[in-house]
Amino acid sequence: MNIKQDLWTYLQQTNKPIVMYGMGNGADKIIERFNSLGITVSDFFASDGFVRGHSFHGKTVLSFSEIKEKYDNFIIILSFASSLDDVLDLFYSLNESYEMYAPDVPVTGVGTFNLEYYLSNKEAFDKARSLFADEISKNVFDNIIKYKLTGRISYLKEIETTPDDAWNNILSPENYKICVDAGAYNGDTAKEMIDRCTNVGKIFALEPDNRNFKKLSAFAETESRILPINAAAWNENTVLRFDSSGNRNANPFSPNSKKSIDIDAKTVDGVCDGKADYIKYDVEGAERQALIGSKNTIAACSPDLLISVYHRNEDLFDLPLLVNELNPNYKLYLRKFKYVPAWDLNLYAVK
Repeated sequence: MNIKQDLWTYLQQTNKPIVMYGMGNGADKIIERFNSLGITVSDFFASDGFVRGHSFHGKTVLSFSEIKEKYDNFIIILSFASSLDDVLDLFYSLNESYEMYAPDVPVTGVGTFNLEYYLSNKEAFDKARSLFADEISKNVFDNIIKYKLTGRISYLKEIETTPDDAWNNILSPENYKICVDAGAYNGDTAKEMIDRCTNVGKIFALEPDNRNFKKLSAFAETESRILPINAAAWNENTVLRFDSSGNRNANPFSPNSKKSIDIDAKTVDGVCDGKADYIKYDVEGAERQALIGSKNTIAACSPDLLISVYHRNEDLFDLPLLVNELNPNYKLYLRKFKYVPAWDLNLYAVK
């Protein structure tokens, strides 16, 4: 990588004031890391039209205009996510004009992706990289690591691609008759399968969150090929304590949440009876468990796979290695859709 210092170390050593753009869960995660490292945030700011005199972590939220009046030379820490074109344009414009970083914090799990983490897992990273079937994938892999170490969003912009690229150039949607949608949310990805897969006859759609499942079920009433299943994809049939937040980030990894409930968990092998042509996994950090729960189907049918690999620090190397272990006959590809931070990063495994 030829990177000698990670973002976290740089921020520990800088004398410049650090100002944070955005508030919410992402900011809380970054501040938690900052506190453990002795990094201080001087101020918080929001876009000029969103400042209402409120406070965050004990500081009045300023406008960017006020930040520029208060400080001559400062570091911007971007603390919220977006895939919207106008918001991304704003991010990249700020990045060109100011010193700005978007620290990488895992959606799920613990630990910090710093230089020590990378070097301690370098053998696994290198082995995973060697599995990719094209140079585009290897370039995506390299840039994601560079971004995670430096927080520089220019590395993400360089590797942006579109879902059309994956559907047209990697996957074979015309061959998919039986699909599994693990992490179906409100039915949006099942609809995409119907639109793309002209011969699909059945989509097993697993969604554990009750509110999301109601929306999924309502959509399924208009489309008989979708079979909604109110369960999480897992490595065994069991009951899990689930953080039911009613959004895309609902997951089984915060059992002490005030919103936690008991939910069913099922294996993909059991759900589809070991027969599938295409399986999508976007299960908020449970991808490893869901893949293990699909091992018989993967071994017997070699279904094409789409796997989210951005929820945990280790996903980038652990999940490609796991897929190769489950079925060494796959070709593996890595693609990154437009998003800041490094979300919508997908691993594809095809026959």
